[in-house]
Amino acid sequence: MEPRVILALDFGGTKHTAGVLEVRALWNYSPSAQPGEEITPGVTGELWTAVRREFAPPGSSAQTDLRLMFDMASDLLAGSRPAAIGVSFGGPVDSQQGVVRLSHHVPGWENIPLASLLWEEFGAPARVDNDANAAALGEYRFGAGRGCSSLLYITVSTGVGSGWILDGEPWRGHGGMAGESGHTVVDPSGPLCLCGKHGCVERFASGPYMAADARELLARHPEQGALLRALAGGDLEKIDARMLSQAAEQGDELAWSVLERGARALGTGIGNAANLVNPQRFILGGGVTKSGPRWWETVRAAARSTALPEVEVDIVPARLGDHAPLWGAVALAQDLVTQGSQTERRI
Repeated sequence: MEPRVILALDFGGTKHTAGVLEVRALWNYSPSAQPGEEITPGVTGELWTAVRREFAPPGSSAQTDLRLMFDMASDLLAGSRPAAIGVSFGGPVDSQQGVVRLSHHVPGWENIPLASLLWEEFGAPARVDNDANAAALGEYRFGAGRGCSSLLYITVSTGVGSGWILDGEPWRGHGGMAGESGHTVVDPSGPLCLCGKHGCVERFASGPYMAADARELLARHPEQGALLRALAGGDLEKIDARMLSQAAEQGDELAWSVLERGARALGTGIGNAANLVNPQRFILGGGVTKSGPRWWETVRAAARSTALPEVEVDIVPARLGDHAPLWGAVALAQDLVTQGSQTERRI
């Protein structure tokens, strides 16, 4: 009997997700969510057979993460063999070879042949890509990028990363390093980024860096940021991007000044990308993008002021939410099934 399901895997830094869905259901699937409504596994009719998410144990390694993911997948498959496996991985990947180069968060992932290991475990072909590229493909195929021929997906969260779709295909660049929008320099005299350069978009706009900037401002200006201090219960180390957004919405000017600077930096980076490549759409996802209408207005205004007047800059929220990489894994597996069918027809 021919395999009837696709296995989709999303290896995150701290949590991992596995999903199984019917090949036939995917072929006929058309997202019905309204603009602004997230499309999440488990609430999309009969597409997903099952989805499971687990947090990695403290002190996890590549081996513990692999065992956890393999166990989840085996439970979901319940003895069946998948037609194909798509994988999103949170780190640099050699997508042509299906090899994980490394993880920035979990030790032991250096040069792991993940596609081969999945073949050995489940007897199915696998395609692996990094999470930003997978999320871009997911949004293009199932989310806010449907109907576009080109887009740049940007996630603004713990870091700032992105993935390109150009002429309907993922663009990974020479050596697979395309999409490092977080390390676009928007202020050469700005603060030092973890990459060693000054004034990167990520240094201004990512959640942890904005929280660190807010703590520094609060320490230097004890008379400011009363609302933010109250939300943190007086413990500045508890401040994160979500707390910044809450304080800004309640009128805390110090909190908003940090969010605004990050939004302007991100918008400037987007405007530069619009001038350079001119994609049809920019799709923004990640926790920081939930910072409210004023944040979005600031990003769009900075992008428009940076881009040439003749360059259209369409910036929209992601529709797949935190599940965009998992949907991208579905698309990767879908392409493997399609290629297999085409090969059989040629034979």
